[in-house]
Amino acid sequence: MLKTVTFALVHVTVAFSVVYAMTGSALAGGVVALVEPTFNTVAYHFHEKVWAWIRQRRGMIEADRSILACSEIKACPQQSA
Repeated sequence: MLKTVTFALVHVTVAFSVVYAMTGSALAGGVVALVEPTFNTVAYHFHEKVWAWIRQRRGMIEADRSILACSEIKACPQQSA
């Protein structure tokens, strides 16, 4: 948890610093430093869901390939006589 908190602090500091350096406005830097991580967190949540779906699909494809290969060479462990 400490690593998460320190990363959040670094993220907010960088966001503030970049916007402040670009605009000279502490208000703009503060707003972006608070808003950007919030949107980034939501985007990350959906990014993880997409990758979970991709991993699930790849697992299904690999299982199908294994079953097909196994039936073609007739060497499936389940088919041992």
